[in-house]
Amino acid sequence: MRLDINALGTFYRMAREGAGLAAGRLTHMTGVETRVGVTKLNFMRGREIRRDLGDETGRVGINVELTGAIEGHSIVVFDREGAGKIVDALLAEADSTGELEADTEEFDRMSQSAVTEVGQVMNSGFVDGWADVLEAVIDVSTPTFVEGKSADPFMDDLTNAPGPNDFALLFRNQIETVDAEIEFDHYLFPEPDSMATLLEQLRMSDGIEYDKLDGFDRMAEQGAEEMAKTATTLTGIETSVEIRRLNFVSLEVIPEQVPDEKLVTVAFEFDGVPSGYLFFLFDEESATEIVDAMVPMSIEGDPFDEMGRSAITELGNIMASGFLDGWANVLDTTIDHSTPEFIHDIGTAAVDPIIVQLGETQEYAFVFDTLVVADGRAFDCEVYAIPDESDLERALNDLDVDRIEETPTTAEFQDIDHS
Repeated sequence: MRLDINALGTFYRMAREGAGLAAGRLTHMTGVETRVGVTKLNFMRGREIRRDLGDETGRVGINVELTGAIEGHSIVVFDREGAGKIVDALLAEADSTGELEADTEEFDRMSQSAVTEVGQVMNSGFVDGWADVLEAVIDVSTPTFVEGKSADPFMDDLTNAPGPNDFALLFRNQIETVDAEIEFDHYLFPEPDSMATLLEQLRMSDGIEYDKLDGFDRMAEQGAEEMAKTATTLTGIETSVEIRRLNFVSLEVIPEQVPDEKLVTVAFEFDGVPSGYLFFLFDEESATEIVDAMVPMSIEGDPFDEMGRSAITELGNIMASGFLDGWANVLDTTIDHSTPEFIHDIGTAAVDPIIVQLGETQEYAFVFDTLVVADGRAFDCEVYAIPDESDLERALNDLDVDRIEETPTTAEFQDIDHS
């Protein structure tokens, strides 16, 4: 299966259009002003979906069968707490269903009916939005309520559930009302032939084999391992970095996802194949702890004085080297990065200039969900690696996927005395 930016962008526009229709219908149905937002689009394999749904978190949702321009299944999934909030916020007249707890053994009939109704309204809005963008007809079956603590109830009864290596789409969403924000996942499990036909229609270039895009994700994981090693060496704090998912997002959404608070940011521009931007965002508390670990004397005064800034930028510089050197080695290319820029400001102030510059040549970006855990706790640190999309497509087409596991990263650094 081959993808290109136009095809991915079409799926993203489908999601945004569907979100608008879903919000309008929820508002009309409940009388509660509602906004439905799509934050991220992920292409996933069946095995990854089963892993996500199999984490023992109680979930409820609906599934419907699709026919027409897209054939397959569409599934809307809430965690149990979120489902309770939906019933409470949007269907207040069903008083008995507003107190659902995550450990409730089973939804009663009224609860199931309420969640099914809300799920169906949202799902039909999304599907109609997809049909509008595709200028085609997509028919939807009667919804089926589903609940469980594993992937089995959500996938086993489907006519053609995605196998371990089959493709599916995940849209990360949230419902916003005056009183609540409820996150939910929306899965599209397309029939393989239907998906291949649709992508063939949408592609405007030769595109990228999905295995190459999957390989890019694994490249990032290797870069994260190297980042963790360098952070541990430099700070003396045992650190791990986990790349959780490769997301495809609209550039305009990125500033909305950055916390609206003062952050410490270390930003880089990198040049080569691919080129782009890399930046690390820390909350002030995490950045202060990092400075204290690297240069303890600095913490007695301003943690972000000249010495503190130097420590943070040096850490960022080494982490960037590990991340990008891993890419360059696997791609058998050269990637250089700029000197680090230290920014201590509201988060959007660090991101907006980059988005404006990228926006001159592209609409979308690949961004990694990243978790940094140091000394047993998660730092509030986000890693944004935003490659130029045309460079990325060219680099991935030349990627030998077998090299990913075979090629070590080669970042070099000097130990810092922590005594």
